[in-house]
Amino acid sequence: MALNIVLYEPEIPANTGNIGRTCVATGSRLHLIEPLGFRLGEKELRRAGMDYWKDLDVTTYLDYEDFLEKNPGARIYMASTKAPNVYTDVQYEPDCYIMFGKESAGIPEEILHENRETAIRIPMNPSIRSLNLSNSVAIVLYEALRQQNFTHMQLKGNLTKYNWD
Repeated sequence: MALNIVLYEPEIPANTGNIGRTCVATGSRLHLIEPLGFRLGEKELRRAGMDYWKDLDVTTYLDYEDFLEKNPGARIYMASTKAPNVYTDVQYEPDCYIMFGKESAGIPEEILHENRETAIRIPMNPSIRSLNLSNSVAIVLYEALRQQNFTHMQLKGNLTKYNWD
């Protein structure tokens, strides 16, 4: 089963494109909760996702309620700088959802409070507000994949391509 990355009202097309590329590289699904701060056809989005965007398993939702309605019973981890749990201290299920908030404001407080037990954070220097969204997604996603022993992923490079001997 695939992991699911959820972006709550993303604003910057380059971040979403980079995240889409990471999802394709890891076999993860991408879920976008509207409103988006861009159109899905924008060239910046495609440039960041490069030629991988066509291979992306992506679903859009009208709003958070639509997302919940269409994914009943989903185990959702909420990534936020305000979360009580460190992202490495939780066990990610193979088909869980990891949600990230919009670049300017994160996930709304009321949603975080409703999901306190699954709210996670990336430790960082207290003098910085937050990490870049696409970097945060990669950090947490690869921890979840590591916990699952990188199932369905190539663990060794293509050694026949280079002469390493």
